[in-house]
Amino acid sequence: MFDMREGYKAPCPHHRQCGGCQLQNLPYEQQLGYKQREAVRILGGFGHVEDIIGMDEPLHYRNKVHAAFGLDGRRRVVSGIYQPGSHAIVPVDECMIEDETADRIILSIRKMLPEFKIQVYDELKGGGWLRHVLVKRGFATGQIMVVLVAASPIFKLQKPFLSKLLELHPEISTVILNINDRFGPVVLGKREKVIYGSGYIEDVLLGMRFRISPGSFYQINPAQTEKLYSAALGFAALTGRETVLDAYCGTGTIGLCASSQAKQVIGVEINRDAVKDAIANARLNGAKNCWFAAGDAGQYMEGLAAEGHRPDVVFMDPPRSGSDQRFLSSLIKTAPEKIVYISCNIETQARDMDILLRGGYRVEKLQPVDMFPFTRHIESVALLTRPPRPRDFAGQRPRPSGPLSRN
Repeated sequence: MFDMREGYKAPCPHHRQCGGCQLQNLPYEQQLGYKQREAVRILGGFGHVEDIIGMDEPLHYRNKVHAAFGLDGRRRVVSGIYQPGSHAIVPVDECMIEDETADRIILSIRKMLPEFKIQVYDELKGGGWLRHVLVKRGFATGQIMVVLVAASPIFKLQKPFLSKLLELHPEISTVILNINDRFGPVVLGKREKVIYGSGYIEDVLLGMRFRISPGSFYQINPAQTEKLYSAALGFAALTGRETVLDAYCGTGTIGLCASSQAKQVIGVEINRDAVKDAIANARLNGAKNCWFAAGDAGQYMEGLAAEGHRPDVVFMDPPRSGSDQRFLSSLIKTAPEKIVYISCNIETQARDMDILLRGGYRVEKLQPVDMFPFTRHIESVALLTRPPRPRDFAGQRPRPSGPLSRN
């Protein structure tokens, strides 16, 4: 286990303004102790909470780095992180949890701006061009994506700019120009064009290869994601005979990791771009037993329940706000034998599990995972089971329902 007392001399100088690393003043073992106590406090009423799974090297783990560009009070160009609750930029050149290569690329871009007469976007006056830079890196593959988020599609010195950037950083795999001409907090706009490379990168999780596009969700900490998914798959204990539903499936990561151990996998996700990535990922891995639907998870589950079909196992990985009543009610009606609930917010996970318990489920296992060292965030995997339904219902096999897209 990484010892914070070795190779670490002082807290990050930006922590008071940035607010991203709330626990950085604690040695890592103490951070894990704090998170374990929190997990027991919030989840302990459901049963035994296993020891939290920590990182071996909890530094520079973020494979996705976003930097906002703007002007400070002296009209100097700065790049960094928004201060919580505002659009004031905290200038950051290096971050203890961000990928170091990504930080270097962002710093190079900022230094290149005067040479290529690129002005940063001014939120107050509405002028300028460059708003954000997003860098994603596949830790297993080494592939790097750079996304330039600009207020206009006109990039006058595009070729010489790219030539210089690639000279400084030949490790870059692809560069995308994203157009965001709207006022507001959303980073990426709806229009984009690839100006170098393929427009995507790939990474590997548990032996499966995944395509990552600018707007697709991919787990921030791949080292801990493998531990998280291994725990989830272990809880599911698939035998090859099950139909698995991957709710909130995103780009299909957990469902595809489970596909070799299941009869079939059906994924549902409201983000259509993510579904396209999931279909591409299924093809990329030769997973012919996977289908993906674009739609609301709750509505999809209602359809299964109304038709009398049910999956054997449901993986659910909702956003921090947790699941909604519609989905949970349909899940109870559909009555899968096992629910594997992956959560990035143990408070909403506890709230949702209360509802599932009232619907006849019981919590069998609880495993916290430290996905975000130095922060208060705690990831958790829970296994919920229920007695089999009557034979006339339980004997039916589910089939894809609704507008499914086969890979």
